[in-house]
Amino acid sequence: MPSAARPSIARAAAWMAGWLTLMVVIAVAGREASRELSVFQVMLLRSTLGMAMLWPLVRAAGGLAAVRTQRLPQHILRNGVHYAAQYGWFVALTLIPLAQVVSIEFTMPIWSAALAVAFLGERMNGRKWLAVLLGLVGVAVIVQPRAGEINAGQWIALVAALGFAVSVVLVKSLTRTDAAVAVSFWMLVVQSAIGLVPALLSWRWPSAVAWGWVVVVAFCGTYSHYCFARAMQHADATVVVPMDFARVPLTALTGWLLYAERLDLFTALGVGLILAGNLLNVLRWPLRSAAVRHEA
Repeated sequence: MPSAARPSIARAAAWMAGWLTLMVVIAVAGREASRELSVFQVMLLRSTLGMAMLWPLVRAAGGLAAVRTQRLPQHILRNGVHYAAQYGWFVALTLIPLAQVVSIEFTMPIWSAALAVAFLGERMNGRKWLAVLLGLVGVAVIVQPRAGEINAGQWIALVAALGFAVSVVLVKSLTRTDAAVAVSFWMLVVQSAIGLVPALLSWRWPSAVAWGWVVVVAFCGTYSHYCFARAMQHADATVVVPMDFARVPLTALTGWLLYAERLDLFTALGVGLILAGNLLNVLRWPLRSAAVRHEA
C-alpha cells in the first residue's frame, strides 16, 4: 500500500499540467500513426513500448515489489473498460476534428461525477457543480451541436467518454491502495494482453515515420496516466476531472495550427468558460475538509 499522499490542490494541478501536455501531443501522434497502422496495432505497440518506458519508475519505486497488488480483478476491469474507450477515442480521431473529439469526450465529467458520488462516497458542493457546468457549457459552445448532425465519429466519441468516466472512478478507487506506478504498470500489462490477438490479425510492419509516431504515442500514453494517477492521490476525482477541461482549448488550438481546423469566436468564448470553471475549481479551495476526509 502506498504512503498516504497529502491533499493538495496545487500538487494535483501540477500533475494535471503534465497530463494535459501529454494528452494533446498523443492526439496528434495517434492521428498520424493511424494513417498507416490499424488502431489495434497502435494500441499494442503503445502498451508494449510503454512497459519499457515505465521500467525506470518501477525500478526507482522498488522494482516488482512496488507493483504488487491485492486488487488484480479491479485492475483488469478498469483496463478492459479503458481499452475499449481508448479504441473508440483513436477511431474518432480519424473521423472528426481533434477539437470535436476532445470536446465530446468532456461529457465525461457528468458521468464521472455521478459515479464518484455513487460509488466512492465523494460529495458535490455548489462550487464543484458550477465548475463542471461552466466547463460543459464551454464545450457545447465550441462544438455547436445541431439536431440531426451527430455522425458516427461523434457517437463513437460519446460512448468512449462514458467508458473513460468509468475508468476515472476505478482509478480513484485503485489509488487508495495502490501506488500510481502500480496503476500504470497494470494498465500496460492488461491492455497488452487484451490487444495482442486483434493487433496481430491486422499487423503491418511500420515505416520509419510510423515508428516515430508510435514511440511518441507510447511515451505520452504511459506517462500521462502516471501523471493522472498522481493527481488523483492529491485530490478528489470531482476536483481533478474539471481541471482536464483545459484540454479542450489546447486541442482546438493544436488542430488549428497543424490541420487548419476551425478556430472561431465560438471557440474563444468556449475557452473563456472552460478556464473560468477551472479557476473556480482550483482557487481558494477548502483544503481542511479534504484533509479530514483523507485521514478518516
